[in-house]
Amino acid sequence: MRVFLALLLLPLFWACTSTPSTEGAKNTPKKDSIPTFAIVIHGGAGTILKENMPDSLEAAYKAKLKEAVTKGYAILKNGGSSLDAVEQTIKVMEDSPLFNSAKGAVFTAEGKNELDASFMEGKNLNAGAVAGVTTVKNPISLARAVMEQSEHVMLSGKGAEEFAASVGLEIIDPSYFYTKKRMQSLLKVQEREKQNKVSGVNTYDPYIQNTKYGTVGCVALDQNGTIAAGTSTGGMTNKRWNRIGDSPIIGAGTYANNATCGISSTGWGEYFIRGVVAHDISAMMEYKGVGIEEASKTVIQDKLTKMGGTGGVIGIDHLGTIITEFNTAGMFRASIDANGNLTIGIYKN
Repeated sequence: MRVFLALLLLPLFWACTSTPSTEGAKNTPKKDSIPTFAIVIHGGAGTILKENMPDSLEAAYKAKLKEAVTKGYAILKNGGSSLDAVEQTIKVMEDSPLFNSAKGAVFTAEGKNELDASFMEGKNLNAGAVAGVTTVKNPISLARAVMEQSEHVMLSGKGAEEFAASVGLEIIDPSYFYTKKRMQSLLKVQEREKQNKVSGVNTYDPYIQNTKYGTVGCVALDQNGTIAAGTSTGGMTNKRWNRIGDSPIIGAGTYANNATCGISSTGWGEYFIRGVVAHDISAMMEYKGVGIEEASKTVIQDKLTKMGGTGGVIGIDHLGTIITEFNTAGMFRASIDANGNLTIGIYKN
C-alpha cells in the first residue's frame, strides 16, 4: 500500500519541484512592451495674438519649433538620453533670432545681452544653472556643464564665463547676440518709459510688462525613464541692476524628478520665483497624489493667476503625459508623444 501511495504522489511532487521560480518576475519587462518616451518645448508666452502675427512670421515660428522638437525626438527614439535631447533641442532655439534666448536675446537698459539658463536631471535631482553670462554662445550647455562638471549648482557673470572656457565651451564676442529687432524693442520700451514719466504715469504698463516673454525650454523623458528639463532666456527687455528672473532658479523656472515630472517655465519671472512654480507642480503630484494635468492647472490658473503672475509651463510626467498650461493669450509650443504624434501651437485656442 505504501508503495502504491508513493507512486501516486510522485508526479505531484515532481511538478512542484520543477516549477520555474517567479522571484523578481514583477520587475522583468514584457518582451512586447514598448519603451515610453516623449518631448515638449516652449518658446515663450505672452500677449501673442493671431491678428498681430504676419503669416510669414507664424510660419517661421512653426518651422523652427518643428525643427527643434524633431531633433530632440530623434535622439530619444534612437535610445539617446533625455539630457542630450534637452540640450540639443534648446540649442536649436538658442541659435535662432526668433526667441529671447542667446542669439535672439533682448537687451538690458545698458544695451547688453545678459543670459540665464538652467538644467536638471530627474534621476538623481542633480542640477546646474548660470546667470548673467555675456560671452557664451549656448548658455544651456554651460548650465549642463555646471551640473556635470562642477560641485556647484549656480554660477554667474565672469566666473561662469571662466568656467565655460575651462571646460571647452564656445566663447564668442558679445556682438554675436545683437539683432536689430531686439534693439528696436529696447528703444521702444525706453521711449515708452520716458513718456510715462513726463505724464506722471507710475502704474502697471502692459506694453512694458509684455517685454518679459520669449524664454525657451524643453522637457524630455527617455526610454530609460529619466526625465530632464532645461530653460534658457535673455531675460527682460530694459532690465536693470543685473536683474535675474526665474529661468536659472531651480524649482522656479526648471525642475525634474523621475518620481513625478519635469517642468520648464516661461513668463513673469518674479512671480514664478515667489510661487516656486516648477517645484510646486511636482510637490502637488508627490504629496497630494494628483496627476500632472490637475497639478499644472491648479498652479498656473489658480495660484499664479491670483498672485498676479502671467505665463505658462510645459511638462512631462514619469508616464509620458505631456502638458502645456498657460494663462496668457498664447505660448509658442510643440511636442511629440510616445506614438510619434507631433503637435505645434501658438495661440490659446
